[in-house]
Amino acid sequence: MVHTEHTPDIVQTQRDWTRTYNALAQAPATSNTALRRRLIGLSRRLVQDVPRTQLADLRRRTEEQT
Repeated sequence: MVHTEHTPDIVQTQRDWTRTYNALAQAPATSNTALRRRLIGLSRRLVQDVPRTQLADLRRRTEEQT
């Protein structure tokens, strides 16, 4: 698979998305509104700035770098 270069801010957004998603999975249902809103904002940014065909590659690459 050919890796596409992603800008550092997009890579950081993906890392933030992963951390927020994991935090949301651990948060009690009564106190997760802020995490849900943050995840929606991060998701919106990723969908707008990264072509759909490159999203999986971006996720894979950020996991490899951590």
